[in-house]
Amino acid sequence: MLQVSNLRVHFKLPRRVPWGPHSKVHAVDGISFEVPQGTTFGLVGESGSGKSTTALAVMRLVEITAGRIRLGETVLSDLGDDALRHARRDFQIIFQDPYSSLNPRTRAGDIVREPLDLMGVGAVTERADRVAELFTEVGLRPEQRFLFPHQFSGGQRQRIGVARALATHPRLVVCDEPVSALDVAIQAQILNLLQRLQRERTLTYLFISHDLGVVQYICDEIAVMYLGQIVEQADRISLFGGPLHPYTWALLSAVPSARARVDHASRRIRLSGDPPSPIDPPPGCRFAGRCPFAENRCRSEAPRLRTIRPGHRVACHLVGDDGTAPHHDRSAWTPEAP
Repeated sequence: MLQVSNLRVHFKLPRRVPWGPHSKVHAVDGISFEVPQGTTFGLVGESGSGKSTTALAVMRLVEITAGRIRLGETVLSDLGDDALRHARRDFQIIFQDPYSSLNPRTRAGDIVREPLDLMGVGAVTERADRVAELFTEVGLRPEQRFLFPHQFSGGQRQRIGVARALATHPRLVVCDEPVSALDVAIQAQILNLLQRLQRERTLTYLFISHDLGVVQYICDEIAVMYLGQIVEQADRISLFGGPLHPYTWALLSAVPSARARVDHASRRIRLSGDPPSPIDPPPGCRFAGRCPFAENRCRSEAPRLRTIRPGHRVACHLVGDDGTAPHHDRSAWTPEAP
């Protein structure tokens, strides 16, 4: 359903001097992945890893520096203004903050109806009924469409956001951290809603999150990003059961529900240092400065994302072709106490 090939998104910075060159922020730096129809593909990583920029690039909401994005038979990255506007009914987004993503001066029903009017979906006389159906479908009462956003709770507002995203019958829905602003109990309700809608409509999700517990629950396949690049990609069971990249290993150790699957289960792996600057990324592995196992080769030669076993890819010089990772040797690392 979705194919992203060598995607790059670089943001130019103002010149420090009028005659000097532009510096660039390498927000996304050459990532590729595919999402089969009816599945959920997760992108995870720290803040600044490039996952949300990837989501915006797929939605064509930021300018793409290089690469190709294909949705079904449509190459989204090649579309101009009019063609892109017409194609938008096939891919929609659920934003992170349900409080700021809804117009406070517009009634909830009009918010959900707006995509239908903008894209000319369905007969005009049938759109009011379509909005009422969508409210019921996401767990709201049809009469609530006459209320304003401030009259809803956070979870109900996100349900409105889900209804708006589904209004045009999209094939792909980009979920940009859709539950991070909600209470834990409400998160579970929204995730269950998304799963039910996916089953009923055969929806395809690109799911962005920094919460590995949420990703473990809803995603079929997961890619871990670090400083604009994918460092590991695998199905949910393989990634949580046997992480290969040291960065993934450290991330999973911070998730209580996943610690039992990580070496030294009772300990959390604490990384030292900060990520390098995305303006001037290092020539080698971008994680080398924080990796407890880094060697000289790691600092000078960028690792390629290679397949270790079917469906499991990793970008690390120290992972053997047989799937042996550096952190598998318990004597190689002594984690800090929690």
